[in-house]
Amino acid sequence: MASRTAPDSLRWVQDLVNTLDIETGADALTADGGGPGAFLREHGVPEPAPGRGALAALGELRELREALREVCLAHTAGTGVPERTARTLDRLFAAAPLVLGVSPDGGAALRPAPGLGGAAQFTARIAAGIAAAVADGTWTRLKACEAHDCRWVFYDRSPAGRSRWCTMAVCGSRAKMRTYRARRAESE
Repeated sequence: MASRTAPDSLRWVQDLVNTLDIETGADALTADGGGPGAFLREHGVPEPAPGRGALAALGELRELREALREVCLAHTAGTGVPERTARTLDRLFAAAPLVLGVSPDGGAALRPAPGLGGAAQFTARIAAGIAAAVADGTWTRLKACEAHDCRWVFYDRSPAGRSRWCTMAVCGSRAKMRTYRARRAESE
């Protein structure tokens, strides 16, 4: 089976959304999971100041995580993003501005505006990655598992781009078994 890991431009989105295991409730952003500071450090982002800064970062990262999960679910379903989710992302991205940097070789890329740190810098990097993914056509292939007790984010590498579950062996198999049992119950 092909890798379900997202391309570099979307890896941070996938990493963030998958900090919460819905089935077990384990959350890598809580103190038990290492907290937002550890998560940010793992991604090369300076962590927020202790105290109020860490608490604010936790709230912002969780809000960003769940809004991005909703977008990935919309990609899976082939529907639009809920308006509430779009407003949340607009607000979070507005607080994490980007600038266009031009390299000596003539290349250009979006990067976080100077002075951003913590969750705002991470959010800006997510925004830059999404912009790159939209430009190269990969954004809508980042999906959330359709299983209500999973919602794990995966990258759909199938030729048709119609995958609905993070793995056919677990979530897909369970869904097909539920459908089979429901049909059998109807026919009896």
